[in-house]
Amino acid sequence: MKQIRLPAVFMRGGTSKAIVFHQKDLPADRSLWDDIFLGAIGSPDPSGRQLDGMGGGVSSLSKVCVVGPSSRPDADIDYTFAQVLVKDRRVDYSGNCGNMSSAMGPFAVDEAIVAATGAEAVVRIHNTNTKKIIRSRFAIDEGQAAVDGELSIPGVSGTGAPVRLEFLSPGGATTGKLLPTGNVTDVLDVPGVGRITVSMVDAANACVFVRAQDVGLTGIEMPDALDNNREIMAKLGAIRLAASVAMGIGKDPDDAAKKTTVPFVGFVSGPQDAKTLSGEAIGAADVDLTGRMLSNGQAHRALPLTASLCMAVAARLDGSVVNQAARKTQDAAAPLRIGMPSGVLVVAATVKQGPDGWVAEQGAFYRTARRLFEGAVYVRASHVPDSVSAGTSASTVAG
Repeated sequence: MKQIRLPAVFMRGGTSKAIVFHQKDLPADRSLWDDIFLGAIGSPDPSGRQLDGMGGGVSSLSKVCVVGPSSRPDADIDYTFAQVLVKDRRVDYSGNCGNMSSAMGPFAVDEAIVAATGAEAVVRIHNTNTKKIIRSRFAIDEGQAAVDGELSIPGVSGTGAPVRLEFLSPGGATTGKLLPTGNVTDVLDVPGVGRITVSMVDAANACVFVRAQDVGLTGIEMPDALDNNREIMAKLGAIRLAASVAMGIGKDPDDAAKKTTVPFVGFVSGPQDAKTLSGEAIGAADVDLTGRMLSNGQAHRALPLTASLCMAVAARLDGSVVNQAARKTQDAAAPLRIGMPSGVLVVAATVKQGPDGWVAEQGAFYRTARRLFEGAVYVRASHVPDSVSAGTSASTVAG
């Protein structure tokens, strides 16, 4: 049977990769997107390898981004993020990806969606998943996004041109509240786990944080060790579901299980010596906090950037689980150095006490991004809705 040909760009953003589509090249009916994205990425794949698609077998390589004209006057583009599950037939739109957010500004300039002149571009990105604005700043080289530069980020070999992402008023991206329960800490009664102290914070994406020691961990475990520890993964998964219900994301545990992206669940510990995935040493003196996160049921090889931003915000909330673990500082605006599996990630976040409680003003970090391939992605016609395979205006039929 024939295949469907869809114009696309394959991009790396930070420590993630994704297929990027123009919104105009997809069906106007968004209920048709899931089957297209699943077919393009190669999901579901019980083997977890996604060899029959563009995915890479882990959550950070199983992503789709859609870019179109802005629906808001305070932004230049709309950006929708889709997390495609590896083994399940599901696409999750409930959260954003900070890493891929770094590729959206360069994509918009290189595709002439946004005109850029001079040495620097500033692109205002409206993330439709969270309804938040992200300001992207990056250098321009002869009218296109610069690629070469001196910035090195943990988990990516070599260096590249820096992309500064500024998340404006990131609080309440998922739930509408920075502290969905109103508290910096809560005690959850988790089935199969018991009572456990957590901090549930919603900045850039909703997250639930626990102390490493409270779940029987040291805090410096490597991703493979976590993935292979069924007891720990089940425990963290149960905490995530209980937090989802407590935060109002999932109506009940069954509903929460369907929302695989948010809340992220992670565990934190104080500054300590550790090793990276490449075997390099991280000294306790070089970090302010040690963190690990799970993403879509897998231990993340670095840290999801939105979760890192949320972690940095949580570190500035007096009394939170993260704040208690982090190195104390007198400078509330100082960047936070987080030790994680791929190295040290530096995130800046500012918060303040308002009349109604804590307010997250902004968060910022630097990434690199690069266009890897442009052309078309092919999806089996048998895997997509008839209205698409029949050759609608949103697709091109390849014989």
